[in-house]
Amino acid sequence: MALPSDVRIVEVGARDGLQNEKAVVPTAVKIALIEQLAAAGLPAVEATAFVSPKWVPQMADHAEVMAGLTRRPGTRYPVLTPNIKGLEAALAAGADEVAVFGAASEAFSKRNINCTIAESLDRFQPVVDAARAAGAEVRGYVSCVLGCPYEGEIAPAKVAEVSKALLDMGCYEVSLGDTIGVGTAGRVHRLIETVSAVVPRDRLAVHFHDTYGQALANILAALEEGIAVVDSSVAGLGGCPYAKGATGNVATEDVLYMLHGMGINTGVDLDAVLEAGWFISDQLGRPPVGRVSRAMRARRDAA
Repeated sequence: MALPSDVRIVEVGARDGLQNEKAVVPTAVKIALIEQLAAAGLPAVEATAFVSPKWVPQMADHAEVMAGLTRRPGTRYPVLTPNIKGLEAALAAGADEVAVFGAASEAFSKRNINCTIAESLDRFQPVVDAARAAGAEVRGYVSCVLGCPYEGEIAPAKVAEVSKALLDMGCYEVSLGDTIGVGTAGRVHRLIETVSAVVPRDRLAVHFHDTYGQALANILAALEEGIAVVDSSVAGLGGCPYAKGATGNVATEDVLYMLHGMGINTGVDLDAVLEAGWFISDQLGRPPVGRVSRAMRARRDAA
């Protein structure tokens, strides 16, 4: 299959990346980061999560973040809404795209949201229905698509089953997440081949973590399978809680460098994303995780 000529990047750093930070990031810093990323041309920038502050303290300022944003025309600012209460708060805050988050692993689902996969899907249906009734689009995430910290390897058929359920309930797109970063290119090919039998490739996205250094290879494998939507996180924000000291989300800068080097259009200004990554890294008091960001900053500092 020919590689896509255009790839849409979904930037997850301000939500998926920052939610793992132990020190609370000031609301103004989050807003500045989101606005810098949008200005760089990223078509979708995850803004926050409407979840209980008890479980995710970093996202307690979700309404303030949404209220403080100066939205760029043409940019989408999706937010995570795991239940009706979260959805109602998100809609009140002006969200026009939301996301629900399921798993392909029974053990992971039970440990994280205290219910089975089937029960989680039952819970999502009214959220999706209410969101669409309010005019908001809904994106679905499936975690642990290539491996689970409790179950080990996950069968592609199970991922296909959950992905189809999310699509059938009204999600416009399903993002396949390698939550612990254990996937390899061959397994990605098999995964996409299996899932695309029940979910069209143009309704799929990929979300890779770089725990074992395989994220770019896995993204390339997905591109070779015709996938044209990639989730990534500026500066590689977001750790992997199941592998101590390991990196989490693949860095947006690394993904852009690879795609642009392949002649694939993204509509994103890599230099502007680098600046945003350095901004948030300085705010957090540590260097960015991404290789491209580190290399470009070293070259800049040496100039």
